[in-house]
This record gives sequence, C-alpha cells and structure tokens, in this order.
Amino acid sequence: MKLHAEVCYAECQLQRAALTFLQDENMVSFIKGGIKVRNSYLIYKELHALIKSHNCLKGASHVHLEGGVSFGIGAFNLTLSLFPPRILKVLEFAGFSGDKDYGLSLLHDGATGVNLRSMLSAMLLLCYYTFLTFILGRTGEGEVEEAERLLKPFRLRYPRGAIFLFFAGRTEEIKGNIDEAVALFEDGCKAQQAWKQFHHMCYWELMWCFTYKRAWKMAYFYADLLSQESRWSKAMYVYMKAAYLSMLPDDEDRPFGENEVQLFRQVPTFKQKIAGKSPPTEKFAIRKARRYKAACPHKLPVPVLEMMYMWNGFSMISKRPELTEGMLHTLVEAESTLVESLENEFSVDDRCVIHLLKGLCLKNQGLLQAAEESFRKVFSSEKKIRYDHYLVPNTLVELSLLYIDQGRREEAIRLLHKAKHNYKEYSMESRTQFRIHAALAKLKANTSEEEDTHL
Repeated sequence: MKLHAEVCYAECQLQRAALTFLQDENMVSFIKGGIKVRNSYLIYKELHALIKSHNCLKGASHVHLEGGVSFGIGAFNLTLSLFPPRILKVLEFAGFSGDKDYGLSLLHDGATGVNLRSMLSAMLLLCYYTFLTFILGRTGEGEVEEAERLLKPFRLRYPRGAIFLFFAGRTEEIKGNIDEAVALFEDGCKAQQAWKQFHHMCYWELMWCFTYKRAWKMAYFYADLLSQESRWSKAMYVYMKAAYLSMLPDDEDRPFGENEVQLFRQVPTFKQKIAGKSPPTEKFAIRKARRYKAACPHKLPVPVLEMMYMWNGFSMISKRPELTEGMLHTLVEAESTLVESLENEFSVDDRCVIHLLKGLCLKNQGLLQAAEESFRKVFSSEKKIRYDHYLVPNTLVELSLLYIDQGRREEAIRLLHKAKHNYKEYSMESRTQFRIHAALAKLKANTSEEEDTHL
C-alpha cells in the first residue's frame, strides 16, 4: 500500500509542478517547479529499481503498481529523449536521463497490460505517434501503424468514444485520407457535449483538413469558431481567419462582412504569455501580421500555406498527388502575382517563401532535381532577406531531408550542421532545432560535432 501511495505522490508532484509553472512567472517559481519534477523523477527511479529487484513481494495489486511505475519512467524517458543535446546535457547534470526506445517499450508494456494506468500509457503513446513526431518534422513512417495497432482494441471496446474517434481521425489525416478524417472529427464532436475543449481540438484539425483541400471558407469557419470559443491562442485564430480571407479573390464576398486587413491589425492585441513567454506560433503570427500596420499594406502572398508548413502540413498531403497539385497551383499563381507587382521591401522574402513551399510540393511529386533548384533559390537570396530569417535554416533542413531520401548521407549531415550552428534567433527556432536533432538522430550522426558548414 505504501508503494502505491508513493506512485500517487510522484504523480501529484508532477501536477503541483505544472501548477507552479502556470500560477506565477518568476524564476523562483520555475526553480520550485523544477525541484518538484526532479523529486517525482527520483521517486519513480527508486520504485522502478525496487520492483525489478528480487526482494520485491508481489501482491494482488502488484500489476497496478508496475503499471504506474512503467508509465512514469516511460514518460520521463520518452519526453527527455526528444530534447536536443544542448538541453539534455543540462538535464543530465540535474540528474535526468532519457532513452527513447526504453521509454517506448515501458509505455507499450503499460498500454497493452490491464492496470489502472494502461489508458494513460496508451494516450501518451497516441499523442507521441500522431502529434509529437509531426511537430518534430517526421513524416510518420511506422508511427501511423503503431497508432492504429494501439487504437484497435479501444475502438472495438468504445466505438463511440470521443477521444478514440479523435485519434482515429488524426491517423486518417496523417495517411492523407482527408475526407475520412473529417467524418471522424465530426463524429468525435457529436459523441459528447460536456467537454467543449475537446470540440476545440477537433475544430483545429478540421480547420487544417479543409486547408489541405483548399476549401478556404470552410477552414475560415472553424478558425472563427475557435476565435470565439477557445482561449488557447486567440492571436493565432484571428491570424488564421485573416489568412484564409486573404486567399480568396479580391472580388469575392467575405463571410460575416469581415476584412482581412482589419483582422491582421487585431492580431497583436491578442498576444498572451504562458509561463512568462508567448507561444512561438503566436509570436510568428504577430510578426507576419506587422506589415498590415501600414496605411497601404503589402499583402502576404500565401500566409495559410506558410503557417501550414510550420505545422508540417505538407507531409500530410504528400500521399495525395491531387492535393499537392492544388497547393502547387496556388503557389504558382501567387508567384505570378509577385512578378507582376512593383518591387518593395518584402519582395525578396515573399519570393523565398514561395520557393521553399514550391520545393516541398515538387519533392512530394518526386521531382527531386526541380525541388533542389527551388530550395537553392532561397540560399542565393540569403543576404537580401530582410525579415523572414527562418527561411534559410529551414530550407537547409528540407534540402538535407531530400538528400536523405536520395541516400546522400554525408551531404545531408553537413547541411544539418550548417543549419544548427550558423543561424540563431529566428522565428520558430526551437522547432527547427528539434527537427535538426531528429534528423541527425535518424542518421545516427554525432549531434554535437562541428563540421564544415559551407554549402
């Protein structure tokens, strides 16, 4: 009973740490929260060593104890393994360590067993396979199959379970089955009415599903719902509303009589801080919306597609040639509009955004040489880019991933190290660094070595 209480105490320490981080934004609170996290981790480590020892007596409820410890140790190992080496070294100094394969193994054992925390283990794995891997820029090879395998027994047991309908929708979305994903997300909303925040998760995914189909007004509808009902990031939702409206032809009526210029100007007013910092995507949206402060603003060329890239959306449509073709058509039209427009301070940045996104579409179509040429157009304009400094390091990452697909391992590693070491303080930098770390780990390259970083 005492050991079970220790597991519960470790879980409570994590919950208290989360509350400590959120309730106050000063350094003392962060230190206090960090101490609670470390205490929880040490309790889990001690319990794990104990249940693996020969001296551990196994009672009737031992399976629940083992499940709780597996969940805790597995979650810590998986989460910590995702951090870039620079951060991981600091965490290791504080007594933490992370092994991804070991963490996944423990969580799988917990998810497939019958214990009080098997559901929590399954949920964490589903989040990892369907969300975290994509935030890190991976394309889901193997992850979707694992997610479907985990989901199968829960879908049979809870056919109208909202959370499982949501994850099923997410797996279909990753596979490129957008219509099936939309149906599952809609079913998830209908399955329950008590938890409105869950509806917001579905609205977010539905917004992106209609984005992939270039149904701008339907995507706008869900962004509008989120801006009215959700408090997670109003700046992001208003930015997306404006972005969708800007994709419509100038002579087409806007829903609810809204105007994209006015919406873009509102974006900075919704800025918020979580634990003392604004979310990176919110900062990015605010930065992009700044150009609309001018009396006669220069239009963003493809703001929806640019944000779609930030959420790794181009990998979602990679298995659907008609969706990729549609996106490429939108980019070609935007490029033509830029060519016909007068040169301004944003022209080079806007052209480079289009070159990066065109390269991704061409890569999806298997036109690797054309994709590489499109990426290299971004490098050739590096010194002329004035605002969107994230473009070059991200293009380096995309070109390195193309090289990986072609088996050009050493060239890929060189580009990844160039992106890692030569560029700092640009938009969404932490996301890019996570992607670099994931790519180097996939190549089993030394993630800390200094190499020649000339392109």
